[in-house]
Amino acid sequence: MDGDSTERNGLTRRNYLQYGALASAGLLAGCTSDSSGDSTAETTTAAETAAETDTATTTTAEPDTSYSVSMAPVGEVTFDSVPESWIAYDGGYADMGVALGLGDKMTGIGGAGRYYTYVYDELPGVSVDRSVIEENQLSDSDMSKEIFYELDNDVHLMDPEMLVNWFGWKQKDVDEITKGVAPFFGNLIFRREDEWHDYRYYTLYEAFEKVAQLFQEEARYEAFESLHDEFIADIQAKLPSADERPNVLLVYAGSDEPEKFSPYRLNDKGTSKKQWRDLGVSDALSGTGIEGLSTTDRGKIDYEAMLEVDPDVILLRAHERKSAEEFRDTVLEFMKSHPVASELTAVKNERVYRGGYLFQGPIQNLFLTERGAQQLYPDVFGEVTSDETLFDRQRVADIVNGDF
Repeated sequence: MDGDSTERNGLTRRNYLQYGALASAGLLAGCTSDSSGDSTAETTTAAETAAETDTATTTTAEPDTSYSVSMAPVGEVTFDSVPESWIAYDGGYADMGVALGLGDKMTGIGGAGRYYTYVYDELPGVSVDRSVIEENQLSDSDMSKEIFYELDNDVHLMDPEMLVNWFGWKQKDVDEITKGVAPFFGNLIFRREDEWHDYRYYTLYEAFEKVAQLFQEEARYEAFESLHDEFIADIQAKLPSADERPNVLLVYAGSDEPEKFSPYRLNDKGTSKKQWRDLGVSDALSGTGIEGLSTTDRGKIDYEAMLEVDPDVILLRAHERKSAEEFRDTVLEFMKSHPVASELTAVKNERVYRGGYLFQGPIQNLFLTERGAQQLYPDVFGEVTSDETLFDRQRVADIVNGDF
């Protein structure tokens, strides 16, 4: 289903400009005398008065600044002006806003813990006030409607179907906040395995373009798109041949001593796996019948199941606050001493790495792709613990700051 042409149960909010009628004062007719003393009637006709009134109305009426943007599942949303304040549910959409130079307009986030802002430290002049987003986390109030009213944003960058399917909202709740506060605009794109998501998906840059249109920042988007395309093309030109690339198992486990893991599938094309697809790796779970994590599938695998696949590389999520060294000293060390995990090829070869963010936007994706290239192909791109960089930090900062 193409959600761009479909409105789902009244989610669309149209804010039409209302213009009041201009008050028209009658033009006075008068008599003047010329220097010869002859009196001449200078009476203004009704037609002339109407013409002058029309002219005044034309020159004083406010221009219509409204515009519309379309995105599934909400359909077409019309804004009477560019939104000022905004909030995102996840770090991917938050990062899009920052990339568009709007980080100072973000009032909060769904959950600050999974929004990794430390990458901005490497970009001159780019930052996010974490005290604001940590103070205003929607998750702290269990995604209640009250906090939406309290924050009173101009737009909510999140998929309303996510609120319905994850947090127990009803359609009437979505409609209430849409009409009473501001519209929703977003699509859950980090994975593609939820049965309820029966409408169009977007790639990272397709969603980013929609957000750029929303904020009328198309020039910044185009600058990012050019940088991204050049960066990926350069990376891919240097990749080893397909038969020399590793197969990868991507899993989730938050413990430093993990025993069971939630699997992800690289073939679902969600944005959270974008860097691994761009880096040309194959999914170690392909053909196994093991499904990826979704709303309805919370299955887990253990080391015995991993041994049946025995991947070249294991990527482990939920450890993004650790450095590469800290991850090796904790998680990898535990796996090397585990009686079953130690039999895995990836563990023997010490090819177990942090697996990247669940939610990633355009800035974060540049950093994660660079890191992934160094994790998988250190002989080509340098060790992940090195100071070698693969893209221009200053160029990214310049785009964010409007210097392009």
